[in-house]
Amino acid sequence: MTRRMRIAVLCRHFCATGGGAERYAVALVEHLAALHDIHVFAQQITHQWPGVTYHRVPHPFSRPRWVNQLWFATATWWATRCGFDVVHSHEITWHGQVQTVHVLPVKYKLFDGLAGLARVMRWARVLTSPRLLAYLCLEHLRFASVTRRIMVATSQQLVAQTLSVYPVCRDALRVVLPGIEQVQPVATPAQKSSARQVLGLPAGGHCVLWVGHDYLRKGLDTLIDALPLLPDNTYLALVGAGQPVQLLACKQQAARLGVLQRVYFLGALQDMTAAYTAADCLAHPTREDTFAMVVLEAMAHGLPVVVSCDKFCGIAGLLQHGRDALLLSNPLDADELARALRQLVLDPDRVRSLQQASMAFASAHRWADLAQQQAQIYRDVAAGSAAPPGR
Repeated sequence: MTRRMRIAVLCRHFCATGGGAERYAVALVEHLAALHDIHVFAQQITHQWPGVTYHRVPHPFSRPRWVNQLWFATATWWATRCGFDVVHSHEITWHGQVQTVHVLPVKYKLFDGLAGLARVMRWARVLTSPRLLAYLCLEHLRFASVTRRIMVATSQQLVAQTLSVYPVCRDALRVVLPGIEQVQPVATPAQKSSARQVLGLPAGGHCVLWVGHDYLRKGLDTLIDALPLLPDNTYLALVGAGQPVQLLACKQQAARLGVLQRVYFLGALQDMTAAYTAADCLAHPTREDTFAMVVLEAMAHGLPVVVSCDKFCGIAGLLQHGRDALLLSNPLDADELARALRQLVLDPDRVRSLQQASMAFASAHRWADLAQQQAQIYRDVAAGSAAPPGR
């Protein structure tokens, strides 16, 4: 019988409506709560689950964010320095034997591809920026003590990118992909019509779904540029709570192109089921995603997806173009995106093929199975693969 352990989980925003990292952390906690005593340490908590104990971490520093990151790391170190079998951090901290890496390392984003004078100039910028220095120092501490911990990456692409700047992590890195709860059948016309009514969308026409909180990084501007190139009955349903300045810019862009009446901003949704049911496809022309959980979730609802290639998006490394999804070579190219979406508007056979492939792919990535991988990591830590917290 598996020994029941006391696990501390660190995640600043523990919210099911957050980004991919937050939803990933929430899903694992829900599945592991039956096996272990889970204690969540977070500054923002909008989640309740039987058997989980929640600890709200004070939030005295809203701005600047790097100061809050240092504060959160310090506060959670003090709170979890003893009394736990495993500390699992989803944040940049120097403590915790299990560290899940969700985003590109800061060092990679700052220095990848730079050499010579360009690299010297970048270091000069870093050394004069308290913000960049703080993030780099925290990250260095996180990766420098890998002999004491297990590093978990959320995609194979992220492994390669991490090793390019922190090769010392090679033996410590494992991959636990994001997952889905279950695969849903393709929505019937009646279900689609009902979902559109609930969301205030047109009953007819072709609905292209986009989901994200960072409008620019997730390629919403490219999608809006592509909209005038699609049939007039095609419209966009946009889900996410982006920055107001980005939202205004996107609305102004749509107005300039004469398609504002074909763009529906739905805001953040607590439950995405209606959005996936209402949509005919998902467009995700992201410029940077270590995995892109939204793509997997859309596929689990039988939606055909158009997504950036693996240079820009981690999940694309698992997909075959034309069989599982339509992959974009350049997420900045509105013409390429429009050509892919026109296939889904005008070719019913292609749509049916991609729907079946989507559900088959998603069925192989269930949280119930992936949580067992995470549970094994906890067992390895408890067996002595990493030092106890606080040592």
